[in-house]
Amino acid sequence: MSVRAAKRYAKALLDLASETHQSDVVYKDMQLIANSIAENAELSLLLESPVYKISDKKKTLQAIFSGKVNTLTTQLFSLLETNKRMGLLARIAEQYQIQYNEQKGVVEASVITAFELDQKLRDKILSKAKELAEGKEINLKTKINQSIIGGFILRVGDVQIDASVLHKITNLKRELKQ
Repeated sequence: MSVRAAKRYAKALLDLASETHQSDVVYKDMQLIANSIAENAELSLLLESPVYKISDKKKTLQAIFSGKVNTLTTQLFSLLETNKRMGLLARIAEQYQIQYNEQKGVVEASVITAFELDQKLRDKILSKAKELAEGKEINLKTKINQSIIGGFILRVGDVQIDASVLHKITNLKRELKQ
């Protein structure tokens, strides 16, 4: 499905939420929705599958998120049902978060490590991320991937620093082959 369409829906939702001073609440809703879809393969399949009726998809979303999300978010479900675009929900949630952060001057950063970060190391990585983001506020997401063996991979916007042991081993292999 179209990322462009998801961006347009997210922008319209953010504009409406900003006008009604609900952008922060809707941001939390979009985080909840994105996480729920990412963590639940059945929900993701249901939303993207053409086999299920759009009305059933909406009913499922309403049952899952009833009382947990804002009225604007439930209105988004209805709009997506009307336009037969329910499969875009996960992308809309992601795009909303990106656009919201841009509006607030917050930069998304992610770090992948082979182990859980302690607070001291997290602070060092956060400091490096702020440096790369030219002092802007950072929203740091962490992920553990033991296949990188050690070190970290830091991504801030379009910049990526790969200081992982796996990357260094791969480079060493490449040099030895030459």
